[in-house]
Amino acid sequence: MRSTRMKLLALLAIMAMLAAACGGSDDAASDGTSDATDTAADDGSTDDGSTDDGSADDGAADDSSTNSGLEGTLRVLIHQNPPGVEFMENFNSEFEAANPGVSIDMTVVNADDIPTVNQTRLNAKDIDVTTISVTGFANAVQPYMTGADSPYWQQLIEAGLLMDLSGQPYLANYDQAAIDGSSFDGGVYALSLGRTSYSGMFVNEDILAEVGVDIPTTWDELVSACEAVKDAGFKCAVAGGQDAWPVFVGTYGLLGSLYPDQQALVEGLWDGSVKWDDEQGIKLFERYDYYANDMLDAESAGLTGDSAAQRYAAGDVAFGPMGAWNAGAVADNAGFEWEYIPFPGSDDAADNQTLFGKDDMSFAVAADTPVPDIAHAYLAAFSEPDNYNAFANATNYLPTQPTAALESALGTSIAPILQAGNFAIGFEQLFVQPKGAGQWHNAKDGALWMYNGDFTDPAVAAEQAQADLEAGLAG
Repeated sequence: MRSTRMKLLALLAIMAMLAAACGGSDDAASDGTSDATDTAADDGSTDDGSTDDGSADDGAADDSSTNSGLEGTLRVLIHQNPPGVEFMENFNSEFEAANPGVSIDMTVVNADDIPTVNQTRLNAKDIDVTTISVTGFANAVQPYMTGADSPYWQQLIEAGLLMDLSGQPYLANYDQAAIDGSSFDGGVYALSLGRTSYSGMFVNEDILAEVGVDIPTTWDELVSACEAVKDAGFKCAVAGGQDAWPVFVGTYGLLGSLYPDQQALVEGLWDGSVKWDDEQGIKLFERYDYYANDMLDAESAGLTGDSAAQRYAAGDVAFGPMGAWNAGAVADNAGFEWEYIPFPGSDDAADNQTLFGKDDMSFAVAADTPVPDIAHAYLAAFSEPDNYNAFANATNYLPTQPTAALESALGTSIAPILQAGNFAIGFEQLFVQPKGAGQWHNAKDGALWMYNGDFTDPAVAAEQAQADLEAGLAG
C-alpha cells in the first residue's frame, strides 16, 4: 500500500534529521538549505523494498510522523490534465497523512498559462514546487547562438528563481536522458516526469507476415517492404496530410537516424560545419521526397492527425509514421498485431535504434522557497519507484524512470527501447532560429515541402534551406 510506504518515508525522514542534528556541518547550516534538502531527499530515494512487506508498525509510524520536523504549507502548481490532476490529489492526501504537520496547497492552471503564472508567482515568492514546463527545457539558447532570445524557463534560471537540484538522491531514480533534458549550464533545474515520442512508426505485423517481409531495420529494407506491400494490394503508409504538420512530424525519426547526435546537428548548422545542402543533407531531402510521394498513400490528403491514426487501425496499411500519442486510438481499434519502432531512416541499423521526442511535464523548485525540506521530501516521495510507476500509468506518459513500465500495448512495445536508454531529445526541441533567417531555413519541415509540391527537386529544396539559414547567420 502506498499509504504505508508514505508513513515509512516520514519515519525515515525523522531518523535522518535526528542524525543530521547530531552531526551536521557548519557548511550545511550556513547554506540555509543544504542540510534540510539533503536529509529530506534521502527519505524518499532509498529502502524502497522495506516498505512493502507489511512488517512496519503503523502506530510507530504514526507517532514518529508527528515529530518528523516537516512543518508548513507546500504550494504546488500543476497543469490541467484530468488523469494527472486526479493522481496528484490522491498523492497529496497521502503525503499529508504521512506528515501531519504539512498541508499541500495545489493550484491547477491551463498549460498555455504556465509561463505567465510561473513568472508572476516565482517573482512574488508565492510558489514552492511548480510545473515549470510541459515541453521540457526546449530551445535553450547556447553560447554559439549569437543574438537569439532565451526561452522563458532559461530566463528564470538565469534570474536565480529556480533551485539547482544537482546532487539530490532522488535524481538517481531517473534515466540520464531525463536528467540531461532538465539541465542547463551545469545544473539540474527540474525533474522530468514524463516524455512523448514523435519519431517512431506503427508497424502492422500481420501485413508484413502475409507479404513475407521482416520488420525493416534500415532504409533500404523499409523501401523494399513498402514496395512489396503495395504490390500485394495494401497501402504502405498514411499520415494526416489535411493538418499538414503530421507529414513532417512523421519524418522526425528520419532526421534523427541520419543525424543521431541532434545537438551536434544544431551546433553544426550554426557554425557552418554542417549544411542542409551537403552530401548528407541532399540524402535527407531525397528520402523526404520518397516518404512524401511514394510511402504516403494519396488518401493522406483527406486525413487529419487524429483520423489518420483511426484509418491506420483499419488494418490495410502497413506503416503509421506518427507520434506515440496515437497509440490509444490504434490499440482501441486495431484487430491486428502491431509494434511501435524507431523510424529506420539510416543505412546503418545501429543508427535506427533511438526514439526521439520531448520531455513533457517537469517539476521545479523555487530557489527562495521557505520550505525546502518539505519540497525535497515531496519530490523524493513522488520519485519512489512504485509511486512514479503509478503516475506514469495514470497519465500514459512515456516513463523517465528506467524501472517504470507502462501497462499498455505501447508500453510493452517500447519498454526494451527505453530500458536500453535509447531515447533522445529531438531536433525541434534544440534548434533556435537565427534572427533574419528566411522562410525555408528549417529543414525539419522538408517532407511537407515535398508533399505540398513547394519543391519537386530535393537538391533544390536543400539549397534553398541552406540559403535561408545563412541569411540569418549572416545577420
